[in-house]
Amino acid sequence: MQKYKTEFIDFLVRSGVLTFGEFTTKSGRNTPYFINTGNYRTGAQLDRLGQFYAKALTEHLGTDFDNLYGPAYKGIPLAVTTSIALSRQGHDISVTYNRKEAKDHGEKGSFIGHKYTGSERVVIIEDVITAGTSIRESMALLKANGNPTVKAVIVSVDRAERGKADLSAVQEVKKQFNLPVYAIASVRDIITHLHNHPIDGKIHLDDTTKQRMLDYLQKYGVA
Repeated sequence: MQKYKTEFIDFLVRSGVLTFGEFTTKSGRNTPYFINTGNYRTGAQLDRLGQFYAKALTEHLGTDFDNLYGPAYKGIPLAVTTSIALSRQGHDISVTYNRKEAKDHGEKGSFIGHKYTGSERVVIIEDVITAGTSIRESMALLKANGNPTVKAVIVSVDRAERGKADLSAVQEVKKQFNLPVYAIASVRDIITHLHNHPIDGKIHLDDTTKQRMLDYLQKYGVA
C-alpha cells in the first residue's frame, strides 16, 4: 500500500473523521465504523486533506486534467484546497463550483470560478459517493454549461458497499458514465492498515472490530 494511503488513514483517525463503534447509516444499516467528513475543522487539516487528494490525483492522472469541479457544498472547499496543493507541485489548474440556486443579479448564473468553454479536462471532486445523486447532478450541470470533458471522479474513501442493487454507488457511476472513480483509500485499505496498528499509542481496530467490519462487508459489500 502506498505511503500516502497509510498516512491518510492515520490522518482520518487523528482528525476524528473515522471512528469505530455502533452507528446507523441513512439506509438503516448498522455499521461498525463511521466516516464524518464534517469533522475537518482547522486550516491545518484542510491543508493536509488537499495534499492527499493531490497525491491521489497525480498518481492516477498525472497532469492530464486542468480543472477541478466542486459540487456544492462539501465539494467546494475540497476543490479549493486540492487546487492549492497541486499548484505547489507546479500544476496550476482552474477551479469551478456551483451554487444550489442560480443568482439573478451581479454575475448571475449557477457557476462560480472558471467558466467552461468545452476544451477543459475536468475532475469532479467529492468527499464520498453515497447514492451517486450528486455525481449525476454534476454531470448534467457540466453538460449544460460548456460540456467539458470529465476525466474522472475522486473521493476520499470508497466504502465498497452495495446500493439498492448488486453494485455499489461507485460502480454504478462507473457503469453509467463510463468514468473512472478514484479514492484516496478504501474500506479494505483501512482494515489492512489499522488492524492492531497503534495511533498515538491506541489501537482503534482490534481483532473484534476487524471481524465486525469483515462481517459487514460480507453482508453489504461488493468486490
